[in-house]
Amino acid sequence: MGQKIRKCKNCGRYTLREICPGCGGKTFSPIPARFSPKDPYGRYRRMSKKG
Repeated sequence: MGQKIRKCKNCGRYTLREICPGCGGKTFSPIPARFSPKDPYGRYRRMSKKG
């Protein structure tokens, strides 16, 4: 397969393309980053979620 699913920022539609076929907006990968216990920015990310 090789391709990863992508989600449109505007309409929320899922596709395999870089541009959404429905609205023409940009798409992004909805898959979260892999967890790592050595994450150097984890502390800052958790602080930004609190405030």
